[in-house]
Amino acid sequence: IQWQARGSSAHRHFADPDACLQAMIAVRWPDGIVTCPVCGRPEPRFPASRRVWQCAAAHPHRQFSAKVGTIFEDSPLGLDKWLAGVWLIANAKNGISSYEIHRALGITQKSAWFLLHRIRLAQRTGTFLKLKGTTALRRPEGNLGPFALWRAKAGPRSGLGLLSVQMGPANVNP
Repeated sequence: IQWQARGSSAHRHFADPDACLQAMIAVRWPDGIVTCPVCGRPEPRFPASRRVWQCAAAHPHRQFSAKVGTIFEDSPLGLDKWLAGVWLIANAKNGISSYEIHRALGITQKSAWFLLHRIRLAQRTGTFLKLKGTTALRRPEGNLGPFALWRAKAGPRSGLGLLSVQMGPANVNP
């Protein structure tokens, strides 16, 4: 995506809610047609005063924002902070710390850490969409912790098991 932000003007550019919304529409729906993340119905109604879409179909979660189904969902931070943070992280030559993001965006260091880790995840996966699906992971073997003697008596493979983790794109037009 080509964002029209250079240097410190990124903060000014993303301070405009309309610019943030247009950037998210371009990322989330590249063809320009907004669809409902639940049912996939195209062109929902958009009450501009609330900046959310409303699907015409009758189902739960009829109202949705541009953040739904992305790494930005479930965050109290607005798109202005998220997109300025994406710009800062993407343009940092030698990386950037959460403390630097905290100072630059005027958010708490804890929120900056959360933002930084979500954006790094998106950089690894190459998409802003949330991941969903299942995969198997092995629990670590070894006799560590307060029950080490009990585990040793139970056998060396007693700690072996499988965990289920959700991965893959979430709510992408089923």
